[in-house]
Amino acid sequence: MRFNLLTPPAIIAGALVVACFMVALCGAVLFQSRADALARATEASRNIALIAERDIERNFELYALSLQAVIDGVRDPDVMALPPRLRREALFDRAASASYLGSILVLDANGQVVLDSLGDTPPDVNFADRKYFTVQRDNPHAGLFVSDPYHSRLRGGSSSIALSRRISNPDGSFGGIAMVAVQLAYFHDLFSGLQLGRHGAVALIGTDGLMVMRQPYDPNVIGRDIRSASTFRRFLTAPEGSFTDVSTIDGVHRLYYFKHLKHLPLLIMVAEAQPDIYAAWTQRALVIGSLMAVFALAFVVLAAVLAAQLRRRMRAESELALLARIDGLTGLNNRRTLGEILDQEWRRARRTRSVFSLLFVDVDSFKAYNDYYGHQAGDDALAAVAKCIGENIRRPADSAARYGGEEFLVVLPDTSTQGALAIAETIRTAISELGIAHAASEYGRVTASIGAAAWTPEADGDVTEVIRAADRALYNAKATGRNKVAVCDSRKASATIAGATP
Repeated sequence: MRFNLLTPPAIIAGALVVACFMVALCGAVLFQSRADALARATEASRNIALIAERDIERNFELYALSLQAVIDGVRDPDVMALPPRLRREALFDRAASASYLGSILVLDANGQVVLDSLGDTPPDVNFADRKYFTVQRDNPHAGLFVSDPYHSRLRGGSSSIALSRRISNPDGSFGGIAMVAVQLAYFHDLFSGLQLGRHGAVALIGTDGLMVMRQPYDPNVIGRDIRSASTFRRFLTAPEGSFTDVSTIDGVHRLYYFKHLKHLPLLIMVAEAQPDIYAAWTQRALVIGSLMAVFALAFVVLAAVLAAQLRRRMRAESELALLARIDGLTGLNNRRTLGEILDQEWRRARRTRSVFSLLFVDVDSFKAYNDYYGHQAGDDALAAVAKCIGENIRRPADSAARYGGEEFLVVLPDTSTQGALAIAETIRTAISELGIAHAASEYGRVTASIGAAAWTPEADGDVTEVIRAADRALYNAKATGRNKVAVCDSRKASATIAGATP
């Protein structure tokens, strides 16, 4: 069996499949580009965090070395025996050129300032209450301690953090501390130069949850405890990583990248806002998606138009094919189709050795009807007779055709003589009962004579034999008075009369 794939439904279905594929492909590309934008943002945040981490750790390492140098100098009797100016230069020389430093102080065991890097005469100030002092006093193994942000008592309240180290006496007892104040302006200047978009943020946070510095800068945020924030809890789950969350400070949805500093109790957070990350992608996706949607829709519409044209063409071709097989006046098969049916059914009857019957139907005195009533009335009468014939053959295998003029041929496969006579008589009676007036007929109405022939095909027989036999039977019906049925079969060459009489 041959299937025609080029049909209107197939064209539309194919267009929809192609359009859906194009849209899906576009969606996949846009989705991947969105993922790429997120990956690029993550990598950019990681690089920023790495740069900031290296800068902070390098400077803090210098500050720690400076503190250690001060402690080593304090433990050296020769250094401590120098005059105040020379002693100060010897102890604090390494920190003289360091940026963003306040003062380097040495406190005694009671928290009193005994040495100051900014002057030969130390200020009369006690810092025993500061955490950077108490931690070193209470814990001999505290090491380098980084304090929480505080407001300096020596520099007009400027924000700073302190780095402190313990000074132990020779017997291991607490002898004081050395501390250096690092101005928060250092972190502010470091972060303010980073480009993170309109809603981006970068922060330095203590591992205890206190905010050391944040950009965008807000003095009210510095020193805030964010331990309860969901973002901070995520910061403590790994040495570094990324995730998306909503900020508890300003409510902006951001992509967070965090990294713990290796040698300091601090972590760096770099956060880009999702609107900034996807701004370029959104604009590009809108343009590309719109163009693809329009193109896919246009493709489907074009396919629909093509399908409609093809449907009209197929309908026209079907109508032409039907007209080529059907008689235009009567609606029955035409002579060409009749030949195909006769050949097919004759072959089948000969193959199966079954009975093959034909009915030859001829409208009586039709020339006189045409002459009297006109050709239009004649055409109407033929159409009515054809309809009557078609309505009285019931089986799907039976068929009727216009043979020519007022003659019709009915093909009855697998029908015996008796069956053919019964159908012929039914048709003859139905035509007569149409009651179409015929002034030139002895019956006063349109009638038909029918010749029937029933044949069992021989191996070398031909269908024309049956047609001739039916034609002879028709001739006998007309010769004996018309409006009759005559039959001729393969066992009896002569026609016999059956059916109605005048």
